[in-house]
Parts: sequence; structure tokens; C-alpha cells
Amino acid sequence: MKIYRIERTQVASLLLMIFIPAISAAATLPVLTTAVAEGGGATQTASYDGVVEAVRQTVIAAQVTGAIVALKVKAGDRVAAGQLLVRLDARAADQTAAASQAQVNAARATLDVASKDFNRQKQLFEKRFISQAALDQAEAVYKSTEAQVAAQIAQTAAARSQSDFAVIRAPYPGIVADVSVVLGDMALPGRPLLTIYDPGALRVTAYIPQSADTKGVSIDRVRVEIPALPAQARMVVPTNVQILPTADASTQSLQLRLDLPAGIKQLIPGMFARAWLPVQPAAASDNTVRIPSKAVVRRAEMTGVYVVNADGQPVLRQVRIGRSINNTTEILTGISSGERVATDPQMAATVAGNNKK
Repeated sequence: MKIYRIERTQVASLLLMIFIPAISAAATLPVLTTAVAEGGGATQTASYDGVVEAVRQTVIAAQVTGAIVALKVKAGDRVAAGQLLVRLDARAADQTAAASQAQVNAARATLDVASKDFNRQKQLFEKRFISQAALDQAEAVYKSTEAQVAAQIAQTAAARSQSDFAVIRAPYPGIVADVSVVLGDMALPGRPLLTIYDPGALRVTAYIPQSADTKGVSIDRVRVEIPALPAQARMVVPTNVQILPTADASTQSLQLRLDLPAGIKQLIPGMFARAWLPVQPAAASDNTVRIPSKAVVRRAEMTGVYVVNADGQPVLRQVRIGRSINNTTEILTGISSGERVATDPQMAATVAGNNKK
């Protein structure tokens, strides 16, 4: 049996070789910063789903029948007031207007003859060459011809307006939201051709239950959240709040309209929105908690938070968020008060990945 003698210096070297890599690895581990989810029992707001819509949105339809011979705009184009949008084939209407104008000219010639004849009859009557009855007859012919000219002028104006209906222009400055026809289609009276809206006047429409407390619904206490906007621009203060005085019989709800300030970028009709309204303290959710906004993770359709478990390991958990105020975000479901969350999601993901290895 062989006995190996190891000197003290050799033992020390072996110990250093074993522990120094472990110490270095521990020193390179990322340090996780966390925050405690605070209870939000004092929350006194409730959210109601809504949608962004244009205050002025117009579906433009044809007033006359005709083939579309010119289509000057497409969806997404900005248009000015009075700008040409669509032109219809108006040759038949133009011919009718021209015929009516010719009839007006003929009627005016007849009126000129009747006027001269009436003047001659008056002169003859003054010299007592004709009777009063003859003068009355000449006056009746003149007035009848004058009425016929007025009627013919009105018919000509109507025919010309039919020709004008073939030219469709923008009623106000706006954006073309949709074009329902293509070049060559047949336009019919009442058939939608295109839709435009005014981007400078948008609002959020939401439906609230009839039992909701509407006494506190005012501009200074109501907020609008638009999740599709950047985080710093999601909460919007409305410029006007209106509750329509009628209730929807099918849903037993009231329609709430919140006018939005002009100039909000990336805001378009149809976007999802939430209306945050004050509620009675008793109706506030005791389960709502608040965490730092930077702790929220958004991945495609999922919204989550890295929660630190009892072993100190971050675990991604899906949550439902509420409004964000002063760099904090409400968590409606998914986290309980007192749990710790990672405030740096990227670092938490790194730590979670290392633990899996």
C-alpha cells in the first residue's frame, strides 16, 4: 500500500483551486432588485370598456345613378373641404340640362313678343282704339308667358343640379377611412361610396350600468386609458364628459361620451379604450394592488410580472393590469398584497434562465 505525503502548501493550493471559481461565479450572479406589492384597498375607481370614435364621421353616398368615371382618393388619404372625391358619368344629365336651357331661351323669346304686344295694346287703349277687354286679354297673355318662363327656369336649375350631383366633394377636412367602390362601378342613390372622418375631433364611447354613481362623473375625476398608445401617453384627461339622457333598453346601460383633446398621435377610430370613473369607497376592489410600472412585462398578447417565490427565484406570472399613475400600475388580478416582484424584468428573465440550466 502506497502512502502519499502532501505538503501544507500543496493543500492550500488545492483548496484555492476548488473555492476560487465558486466565489467568482457567485460574484458574477446578477443582483435582483425587488419591490413589495402594496394593497390598494383605497382604490375608488372603476373601469368600463369603450371604443374610440370620431365625432364627425360621414358615409358619403350617391344621390343619382351613374357609372363611376373618376375616383380621386384612397383609404388613408387626407382631404380638404371641397376637394373632389368621386365623379360620375353625367352625360345624360348634361343633355337634359342643355335641353331645359334651350326651352328657357324659347320661352324668353315668347315672353319678349308678349311684352311688346301688351305695350302696344296699352297705347291703343289710351287712344281709345280698343276696348278694355282687349287690353285685359293682352295682359293675361303676357303674365301667362312670364309665368311659363319662370317655371322653365326652375326646371333648368333642377336639371343642372342633377348634373352637379355627379361631382362628389369632401364636406369638411378629414381622412378617408374606407372606399367601398372601384372605378367603373355603378353608383346608385343611397349606396355608400366612401367614409371620411375628422381626426381633430375624437371621443371615447363607453357603456356604464344604470346603477353606477354618476354624480362624481366630471372632467377632473374621470380619466381615459388607451392601451394601444405608448405607456407615457395612455392616460388621457377628457375635455368634455357627457352621459346621454336615455338608457339602452336591451343592455340596461347608459352611454358615456368622453371627448378627447386634439393632437394625440397614433390615435384612430376603433381603438379599444377604458373609461375610469370614481365609485363609492365600498365598491372599491380590496384585492387591487399596486406595483412599480417598470415591473410589468408585455409579450405579444400576454401581460405579466416576475414574482419572487419563497426560494428567492423569479417566476413569470400572468396578470391583469389597471390604470397607471405616478409610475405605479394597478394589478387587478394575479398578485396578492405583500408579494415581492422583480423591478427589472430583463434581469429577472436572465436569472430564471440560469436557474433552469
